[in-house]
Amino acid sequence: MCILLAEDDRRIAADVAKALRANGYVVEAVADGEEAWFRGDTEDYAAIVLDLGLPKMDGLSVLKRWRAGGRRTPVLILTARGSWAERVDGIDAGADDYLPKPFQIEELLSRLRAIIRRASGQASSVLSAGDVTLDERQMKVSVRGVPIALSPLEYRVIAYLMMHRGRIVPPSELDENVYGHGEDHGSNALEVLVGRVRRKLGTDLIETRRGFGYTVGEASS
Repeated sequence: MCILLAEDDRRIAADVAKALRANGYVVEAVADGEEAWFRGDTEDYAAIVLDLGLPKMDGLSVLKRWRAGGRRTPVLILTARGSWAERVDGIDAGADDYLPKPFQIEELLSRLRAIIRRASGQASSVLSAGDVTLDERQMKVSVRGVPIALSPLEYRVIAYLMMHRGRIVPPSELDENVYGHGEDHGSNALEVLVGRVRRKLGTDLIETRRGFGYTVGEASS
């Protein structure tokens, strides 16, 4: 899943980006509010981590512009200012959650997983479909209780499709959340990757709807 990280503190941005990537996310990082607003307004992300104290345009203004423009991407606000009034302002502006600095990376990851789950209608960090179970916290996928070894790209494929179970995911959307926006790879790379995931799972859980995209159903081998 692709995450937009808008944070101008280089150390914090580097630490958060490293942790997100280690937990299976694709990360696109920006350091000012204008760039954050443009990216969030023109690209689709699974979620956005947004610092309030951004240069050029503050995070609250960025968030208000996104919401006014109809963008409903889940947003987790970060701020060094933790007063209750600012928390209320952030939530009223459309934030999905709020994390004051300093924070523990584990808490950020937990809150991020929660807002992504809520946005896709999932209640638990353990997702199941057919014989396949995915544990978001541990980044583990198993079939009938047997762990399956997956590469980061393969994990992103099954994680995104299971998170959006019951919906046909267009190839362009899945591609962006597996590789990132504008990443250079072969035209049939996604199709090959999905095929590899199917073989490793040993089930026909991932269905192809020709001309529309991919979806996760209940089938098993």
